[in-house]
Amino acid sequence: MTAHISVRPTRLSFILTAGFLISLLNPSEVLSIGVPTISFGVENADSPEQVSSALQVLFLLTILSVAPAIILMTTCFTRIVIVLGFIRQALGTQNMPPTQVILGLSLFLSFFVMAPTFNQINTVALQPYMNEEISQPEALEKAIVPMREFMFSQVRENELALLTEISMDMEPVDRNDIPTMTLIPAFMLSELKRAFQMGFMIYIPFLVIDMIVASILMSMGMMMLPPVIISMPFKLLLFVLVDGWSLIVGSLIKSFG
Repeated sequence: MTAHISVRPTRLSFILTAGFLISLLNPSEVLSIGVPTISFGVENADSPEQVSSALQVLFLLTILSVAPAIILMTTCFTRIVIVLGFIRQALGTQNMPPTQVILGLSLFLSFFVMAPTFNQINTVALQPYMNEEISQPEALEKAIVPMREFMFSQVRENELALLTEISMDMEPVDRNDIPTMTLIPAFMLSELKRAFQMGFMIYIPFLVIDMIVASILMSMGMMMLPPVIISMPFKLLLFVLVDGWSLIVGSLIKSFG
């Protein structure tokens, strides 16, 4: 038994992933992208090529399920979502703002920061490929270049040296000698480190408020009253007075400069 698809799986995966990103940045670009037609059929497999088509469909579904995670891990999403999560914990507001709001804000801030990179991918890779000016392997090769430039601009030297020493036998001469599979985990480690550093700085003023409230309650003999109940309104008031969301978002965006 086999399933036929009228568009090559790798071609469809590239179109769907890149087209979705570009549509968020500039919806008018979607009008110039042809929507692929997919047709499935079930019949007896008479040759190895037909069996291979079914395996390609399974491979396509696997790629599409993993592609969102790959895209998020190679962008600024990791740093943003961790920092926003630290803010919620520092405020002690339990599930406010909700997790969906944190993830949604992190996602669209990521697209905002990555807009120049995605526009460059659209210009040098997606549009020429859709116009059949370049082949699929060439388009993928050109699309990865802007992503590598972004990751190289944010990766820390220590993490990159660590992963390079582990994965490579010879010391690389320049950036072109560092494979993408080595760059991605180094970039993720760098993002985690920066996010935790920013989270530590966010915690300090709220920790001071908790300590002051706890000291006052102890001096008044109210040791049975949880300090967090009293300190949370003061932390919310401080966060609102200093326009905390604007400060945090502005600092996050500037940190990628």
